[in-house]
Order: sequence, then structure tokens, then C-alpha cells
Amino acid sequence: MKKNYLSREGYEKLDKELRDLKTRGRKEIAEEISEARAKGDLSENAEYDAAKEAQGHLEKRIAERENTLAISSILDEKDIDTSKAYLLSTVTIHNKKVDKEMKYTLVSKDEADFKQGKISVDSPIGKAILGREVGDVFTVDVPAGKLELEIKNIER
Repeated sequence: MKKNYLSREGYEKLDKELRDLKTRGRKEIAEEISEARAKGDLSENAEYDAAKEAQGHLEKRIAERENTLAISSILDEKDIDTSKAYLLSTVTIHNKKVDKEMKYTLVSKDEADFKQGKISVDSPIGKAILGREVGDVFTVDVPAGKLELEIKNIER
């Protein structure tokens, strides 16, 4: 089983979501099932079928979150080597193709949010950055083609 590393913030966010799914989510689904059941014959009740399907999706999400949290460890930023790009590193890279600098924080897939500059270490760019040092120049295959990138700065 692959170990998953999260920041404290990411772990707490997933834990909060799990608690919400188990409490509010389950309560809402139970109410929908109860309302649909009250409408009569269950064999021809589309609302009941939809509510039961929604319940199945909810339980799947709960199981996924429980599994993620079970295999996750909170990564302490002060234990991370700052000379190389690792999980929770904020890396400034220069895209030579478009002559533009970008700044990304490397996170697990569960915390990735491109709009906030958080990219997954499982993404093509994230994988290529991992373990690199300032000054490293490398090429990455992405859906849009090949990118030539240079590590300009690594910080925590």
C-alpha cells in the first residue's frame, strides 16, 4: 500500500470533509430515502431509486476519504531538506518555451489545486520537479507538448 503524505492543513481539510459526509451527508440522504419511501410502491418509485443511488455514491466517497486518511501521514515541513524539491516545497521554475516564471507548491494529489498554485507530485510537471536542485534544466512531456524548464528557486 502506497503511503500518502499530506500537510497538516490538507489532512485537517480531508478529515473535516469526512466528518461532514458522515453526519450531514448521511442525514440528508436518509431524509430523501424516507420521503421517497413515503410516496408508495418502491418498485416503480424513481425518486427512491435516485436516493438509493445517491446513498451509494456518498458511501463510496466516505470509504475513499477514510482510506486516504488511513494511509496518510502528516509531513512536518521543518524535517524537509531545502536543497532539493520535495513534497511541500514551493518551487519557482522558468518555462523557457514561453519565457515565463511560475511558482508551484508540490503537494499530494489530494491537496492539488492549480488555481492556488498547488500541483500534485503525481502530475507530469510535479514528477519532473521532484528531487531537482536550483539550476537544474529538464524537459517535461505534457499534453500540450514538451516543456523545457529550469529550477530557479526552492523554498519552504
